[in-house]
Amino acid sequence: MLYRENGQFKTSYRADQQIFPITQDRVLILALLAFAFIAVPFLASEYFFRAILIPFLILSLAALGLNILVGYCGQISLGTGGFMAVGAYAAYNLLVRIDGMPLIVAILLGGVFSMGIGVLFGIPSLRIKGMYLAVATLAAQFFCDWAFLRIKWLTNDSSSGSVSVAGLNVLGWKIDSPAEKYLFCLGFLVVFALLAKNLVRSHIGREWMAIRDMDVAASVIGIRPVYAKLTAFAVSSFIVGVAGALWAFVYLGSWEPAAFNINRSFDLLFMVIIGGLGSIMGSFFGAAFIVMLPIFLDNVPRMLGMPIDTALASHLTFMIFGSLIVFFLIVEPHGLARLWSVGKEKLRLWPFPH
Repeated sequence: MLYRENGQFKTSYRADQQIFPITQDRVLILALLAFAFIAVPFLASEYFFRAILIPFLILSLAALGLNILVGYCGQISLGTGGFMAVGAYAAYNLLVRIDGMPLIVAILLGGVFSMGIGVLFGIPSLRIKGMYLAVATLAAQFFCDWAFLRIKWLTNDSSSGSVSVAGLNVLGWKIDSPAEKYLFCLGFLVVFALLAKNLVRSHIGREWMAIRDMDVAASVIGIRPVYAKLTAFAVSSFIVGVAGALWAFVYLGSWEPAAFNINRSFDLLFMVIIGGLGSIMGSFFGAAFIVMLPIFLDNVPRMLGMPIDTALASHLTFMIFGSLIVFFLIVEPHGLARLWSVGKEKLRLWPFPH
């Protein structure tokens, strides 16, 4: 009953179009953000920052970008790892080759370069779709892997493709400690999540969903498939490229092309499917599940006195991922986000039957 919106009347169209129309939702989100920005940096341990929070934030951002393309526009992509690599290496080259390049500007420009590659490989979506489009985007993954291994200029003449960054600095603020890295990533995630939420509610977001649901009918009513599909690839690749730069700079510090291989693309696709296609919240659920499951399989059996080796834990992770993907595709195609929505609806109507 605390969640019911009785007495909350909307007197304007603007009020009716709020991102969180229910007061309880707004209060909960503001409290959660306040806790994340103020309390977590003082409460979390270094291990918790490095192993859970920082990878969760960055992978949530990458899953958010992929969800725009796959969940909202219905264009399958298996080249997400390659687009992350483009963002990471582009930002690295900008920092190395341009004196005085601000860190945030380099990260955002890395997203711009990733956006260009994403649009280039999104052009086939104008003529093909489904499994054929997945194969076309998979070519982007293999091309990026080849380019960063063979073209030495892209890696500052590194023979192995391995590069590193150190001394992250934003307007005099040195980002050294895990808590500072966490806050840096959290700021990016909050801004992009807010932008994505507003974007999918705008006219271009409605065009994406129309193309996803029935592209022929969408074109009949005046929606341009070329514009809708390529803008989805552009926005998705930009966000993924920013996430790739953060993954390289903040989480890894030093990396090689293998850090953005095909497994990264599959992991992000699993996040979107398990978390919920076409849901901003689903991106967070999927990333949390993917990050927490290996840690859960590694620590819980040990706490119960039944430790398992790392190889078995890795195999169990893949088995659980596969089983859950099949389960969600059959039973609940909208993933964990849909289960969350159902729970909220039951809470709103409790204790009345429905």
